Amino acid sequence: MRLLSYNIQYGYGQDNGYDLSRIAHIVTQSDIAALQEVDRHWSRTGFDDQPALLARATGRFAVYGAGFDMDAATPEEPLRRRQFGPLILSRWPILWSRTHLLPLHRMIQPINTQTCALEAVIATPKGPLRLFNLHLAHVGRAERLAQIEHLKTLAAQTSGPWSGQDDEPSRNWTASQPEPPCPMTQLWMGDFNMEPGAPEYLAITGETPYHPGALYAGQMVDAVAHLGQSLHTHEKVIAGELRLRQLDHIFASAELVPRLRRAWTRPEIASDHFPLWVEMD
Repeated sequence: MRLLSYNIQYGYGQDNGYDLSRIAHIVTQSDIAALQEVDRHWSRTGFDDQPALLARATGRFAVYGAGFDMDAATPEEPLRRRQFGPLILSRWPILWSRTHLLPLHRMIQPINTQTCALEAVIATPKGPLRLFNLHLAHVGRAERLAQIEHLKTLAAQTSGPWSGQDDEPSRNWTASQPEPPCPMTQLWMGDFNMEPGAPEYLAITGETPYHPGALYAGQMVDAVAHLGQSLHTHEKVIAGELRLRQLDHIFASAELVPRLRRAWTRPEIASDHFPLWVEMD
């Protein structure tokens, strides 16, 4: 199973060109893709409905979560919204999904926008797989720490879109389906805007300095670090110096760690980030 986490910068590449076909080509090499910074109906991207375009271009099942949501109605399209958020594209059916808004701190400058975590359970051949696709705050560490604590609370939930027995069958709440699966094991994929070893990174992975490689039940593990690698997924000139950083991560529940096989990235012109790949058995 090939996993992809990729901040696509709404289709703008390092050449400052807008081209979703480059993103689609990369996505088709994955089984499950978690994309961040996906637009719907923005002038900067020709008012494109990017989730719909990418789903069609890749032939994948898709769910989209709008963290940022504003009016963009026209007389012809009274329900149109201007949205920005994460997108999940999967080779296999997405059984259910839900969007969670993350804590937002009010700022004077620079701009701060509402972000979210898109949760989904996918019907893989090996059974249901639960994942969160997210994009943490880009400015302040305190805000990211608050978002991570909120995410931990969400991740501890053990029910999906509903739980219990339908006592109003005439209203067809369940469509005669059984209660949806909601595994405790999970993946967190996305642009975390933090580097390995940062306080917010350690808030996810924990610290075991005297027992390297120790795994607690339910602990989240950095797939790249577990596989003994160090990968940069973002490069940017800061204060006149080119900085190579790993801001994108794939974390897996400790119980999934034996299934991790390899991780890699490679430079791509399609975005200001590089795609992060992890292969699981």
